Amino acid sequence: MSEVIKAADDLDPDIRRFHHAINSGYAAYPPHPGQTLADRRQVAEIVRAPWTQGGPVMARTRDLYLGDRGVHVRIHEPVADGDLPVMLYIHGGGWMLFSLDTHDRVMREYAARAGVAVVGVDYSLSPEAKFPTALEEIVAVVDAIRAGQADPGLDPTRMAIGGDSAGANMAVAANLLLKGQGKPVLDAMVLNYGAFDHAVTASHERYGSDGYMLNSAEMVVFWDAYLRGAEDYGNPLAVPLRADLSGLPPAFLCIAACDILTDGNLVMAASLRAAGVPVSANLYEGASHSFLEAVSISPLADRAFTEAAAWLNHTLARR
Repeated sequence: MSEVIKAADDLDPDIRRFHHAINSGYAAYPPHPGQTLADRRQVAEIVRAPWTQGGPVMARTRDLYLGDRGVHVRIHEPVADGDLPVMLYIHGGGWMLFSLDTHDRVMREYAARAGVAVVGVDYSLSPEAKFPTALEEIVAVVDAIRAGQADPGLDPTRMAIGGDSAGANMAVAANLLLKGQGKPVLDAMVLNYGAFDHAVTASHERYGSDGYMLNSAEMVVFWDAYLRGAEDYGNPLAVPLRADLSGLPPAFLCIAACDILTDGNLVMAASLRAAGVPVSANLYEGASHSFLEAVSISPLADRAFTEAAAWLNHTLARR
């Protein structure tokens, strides 16, 4: 038995099937001399496309450009009438890959299950746009929604933010930036296997091989692409686990147990609690990084969506 298969034995069987399918997809487009970042992004779109199909049907989907920066957003509305609570969603991909299209089903799942309008933010990718460009774009979208630019059908007085991996990083950082600007923070955060710190931990050592969805070498490349230089590695808006987290909104953490980022997510949950932030920390055994994208075949991913949606619905209803 190969070392990779041994390393992956603790994965949920359906998540392992997801891994094999993703890896086979990438194997059909092997790296080649002269391959550009644009080529890599196109391959990622192709490989991820089958996993975005199906799922909930929306009453309305709109693509708009919001705020002073004209940021492209996609709004999924599960019902056509009424003022829906809002959830901004910030897709993952190491700040340099993926898109609204790769995460379209993820966003529709939240919209349908939680009864919210999901606003996906098509932020500028790195390394072309270094920190803090994408973060500032996200806050510009928050400002625009609060100003009524996304009406009709959205209730800006009940607004959450969510994201996965790099997107979860920026979901926390967006609230930190709002707080620093003297603006109200949002009402809730849904944080899926977030990249909250660049520190190497035991979970990097345990789950950093190619038997899992994200490896340690990739994460080094992602951080380097996002940050402008050495000074940013200590900037709390870039590395939110090093920030003063007091005053942030309630958080639901979806933590994959088989992920290099597991330790950082557990520390983020503890740090938020220590700062007085209400936290629901949920560790999914057998889950890997990106496992929510496997919802079409994975009861584990289905359960994670259901639990997050119930928490989000309850949290926003209390506003």
